[in-house]
Amino acid sequence: MSKRILITGAAGFLGSHLCDRFLNEGYHVVGMDNLITGSMDNIAHLMPRSDFDFYHHDVSKFVHVPEALEGILHFASPASPIDYLKMPIQTLKVGSLGTHHLLGLARVKGAKFMIASTSEVYGDPLVHPQTEAYWGNVNPIGPRGVYDEAKRFQEAMTMAYHTYHGIDIRIVRIFNTYGPRMRINDGRALPAFFSQAILGEDITVFGDGSQTRSFCYVDDLIEGIYRLYQSNYTLPVNIGNPIEISIQQAAEEIIRLTNTDSKIIYLDLPVDDPKIRQPDISKARNILNWDPKVERAEGFESTYQYFKTVLQ
Repeated sequence: MSKRILITGAAGFLGSHLCDRFLNEGYHVVGMDNLITGSMDNIAHLMPRSDFDFYHHDVSKFVHVPEALEGILHFASPASPIDYLKMPIQTLKVGSLGTHHLLGLARVKGAKFMIASTSEVYGDPLVHPQTEAYWGNVNPIGPRGVYDEAKRFQEAMTMAYHTYHGIDIRIVRIFNTYGPRMRINDGRALPAFFSQAILGEDITVFGDGSQTRSFCYVDDLIEGIYRLYQSNYTLPVNIGNPIEISIQQAAEEIIRLTNTDSKIIYLDLPVDDPKIRQPDISKARNILNWDPKVERAEGFESTYQYFKTVLQ
């Protein structure tokens, strides 16, 4: 039981992939999720395993896990604009109350504690690319503020427990990630583009498509997270793919890949939508010896095949 960990958000996109990885590394995994955005389909293949337990629970309420824990990975949170605009209070609570409860559990168990932070802590950045030293440009009362500030508070609370209680912490700032198990209707660009192209619908691009993102395939991201967890580094680390492309280019690549006749249509850009996004991954390279390996063409193909099985 010395290699027993708790992963919150276990039925989500990233959480379920993390469960797979830690199980493959010989850990006993306790998964926890309240299923407001997660799906049991993502972890159905794990349920028969004796080294996997699942708790249907909201971490915004008191969290109890029996027996020892080596580590806690807090990945529970609505993570796309369509979710946190619909569930602003739950988003704030999982980042604040949920983090507080889990840090208390880590203190009791003597466990390592990792949080899933985000590139959204940088807001609509005035520094490019974004390094971990950049403090961000966030509108705290804008529609995206409920997610941005929940994550910023989560980092502050985690660091406070490290400083004052000696909790061993890891902070991963995750940039745009894609791959199998993404929700089709989660409102993010790539799931929308793939599903629209497969269904023969027009591709909806917000703004003029010139805004940029840096898309990292999920296997690469999980590798970076695992390496950070195993390291002894306690300050934030960006994990993402530094290759930056425009949303317009992403849409055009998906149209070519899917061989669809879909046309691109343009809608108004949402309030406070970041215009640029590119991680500086110097820390990850130097500390973790990590670099993304999966080329975008390969990652897009794998994601396309996944969405085809879901939609057809």
